[in-house]
Amino acid sequence: MTHTPTDQPTRRASGAVVPVLAFAGIVVAVMQTLLVPVIKDLPQLLDTEPSNATWVLTSTLLSGAVATPIMGRLGDLYGKRRLLILSLAVMVVGALVSALTSDLLTMIAGRTLQGFAMGAIPLGIGLMRDMLPREKLGSAMALMSSSIGVGGGLALPLAALIAQHADWHALFYGAAGLGALSIVLTLLVVPESPARAEGTFDVLGAIGLSTGLVLFLLPITKGSDWGWTSGTTLGLFAAAAVVLVLWGVMELRLKAPLVDLRTTARPAVLFTNLASIMVGVSFYVVSLVLPQLLQLPKATGYGLGQSMVTAGLLVAPLGLTMMFTAPVYARLSAKYGPKVTLILGMLIIAIGYGAGLGLMSAAWQSLVIAVVLGAGIGLAYSSLPALIVGAVPASETGAANGLNTLMRSIGTSVSSAVIGMVLANTANNVGGVAVPTMHGFRVSFLIATGAVAVGLLMALFLPKPNKAPQLRASSEEEAAIERADEVLRGFRGRVLDASGAPVARAKVTLIDRRGRQAGATLSADDGSYVLTVPTQGAYVLAARATGRGPLASAATHTGDDRAIDLDLALPGETVTA
Repeated sequence: MTHTPTDQPTRRASGAVVPVLAFAGIVVAVMQTLLVPVIKDLPQLLDTEPSNATWVLTSTLLSGAVATPIMGRLGDLYGKRRLLILSLAVMVVGALVSALTSDLLTMIAGRTLQGFAMGAIPLGIGLMRDMLPREKLGSAMALMSSSIGVGGGLALPLAALIAQHADWHALFYGAAGLGALSIVLTLLVVPESPARAEGTFDVLGAIGLSTGLVLFLLPITKGSDWGWTSGTTLGLFAAAAVVLVLWGVMELRLKAPLVDLRTTARPAVLFTNLASIMVGVSFYVVSLVLPQLLQLPKATGYGLGQSMVTAGLLVAPLGLTMMFTAPVYARLSAKYGPKVTLILGMLIIAIGYGAGLGLMSAAWQSLVIAVVLGAGIGLAYSSLPALIVGAVPASETGAANGLNTLMRSIGTSVSSAVIGMVLANTANNVGGVAVPTMHGFRVSFLIATGAVAVGLLMALFLPKPNKAPQLRASSEEEAAIERADEVLRGFRGRVLDASGAPVARAKVTLIDRRGRQAGATLSADDGSYVLTVPTQGAYVLAARATGRGPLASAATHTGDDRAIDLDLALPGETVTA
């Protein structure tokens, strides 16, 4: 298996690739908020207790958290387009299962299958990196990353409209139709990336990570029902800690782990992931608070008395603003870098929640809050894949973005649990019904503001970015200049045979001091190759071509912005493959 250079798109894609991949991201994100309009009616619809009905939401969350890093790694190994289509197909099957049942266990099974589709988002980001030219990559990845929020925001009014005027099972038929349409568009428009990571799939690592995540997220999502100090909750948290520590020790010993923890520990990756958790927390708070505030009756003294559909329409600009923020992000990032746009986005989120504390007395004020928060969350979400892609080799793009998506999911899970607990503990009991209070809404906004403050602190610790031309060009002219400079900070040269003639399509692999692959490429028709280095240090460049013996050449790079010229001369004798 081979993969392409870390800074070079494998092939030019058609202009329809970006909207098709973004549409796929929006479709799978819809699964997260599809049932929000009918959440209060689920116990009656499924003929079960409220505590059991929550599994319909929890199952999707858990499967999505498990799927994102696993599908990302599988995509790196076996083809991102292939795994994207598989993710969407599983979602369609899950939606149809849910559409045809009112049985609780069958519904949970279908919702679990729907959650697996969340792996489509990191896979889409990886495809964009492999295929798109630099001048389009920044805004494309921003749109794909924001699709999590765009899908969630747009799903609210549409789902509310369907739920109000049709049988609630129609929600799942609609989701299945969107998923099928996304599969067809992907097959027609999106080419497969030839980029591949070396190694095999870490089955034990996948089992360990899945087990640890379920043990960790389960008490977070069910802690309010079980009691935060109950033996079950504390026992699961303790078991999660043990499993994840043992999993980490095992991953560090493997040559081809599911998650490269050494790469994850790099400051650029670590602090981006920590900031992602906080952005996830802040995003979910507005999704929980505003719809409830808008739909509470005016008789409460603070409720805004809007219908389910109107409330969804007033919150919809949250997702729309995130979508329209992508091109704005591209221009800002091209000039200032993704670290600055992440910080700017978080500042806007903080302003939105701070102002929201005093803007809860009219429907139009909710609209203002949604727009401001959408702009901030859009900028923040758009910055995350650029920071990750700029810090990891191309062969790890899918897995690294899968892990980053997981961090956002953990943030939303924590937000759901904490805000749910706050609203429940501050609610008034009216005729046996718990009614959220204005005090609870304001405390929730304060929690979101605090989370953003922590995220800002994490973002400030991000190191100064290395030159990342694929993310900074904003025009064809600038991209051409940057392509000429892409050989900085690495190795370049030609692959030659014994007579000095160029060897085309020879595989050149960069191996670091730990014996791990740090990059790879195929030589061009004139034998030339270019490989960038992630850090300074000693490397081995290994070259091989069909019908020729292998060659390994040791070289050291000091880490400065220069290229080291190194020609690789392959033996001329024919060898048996």
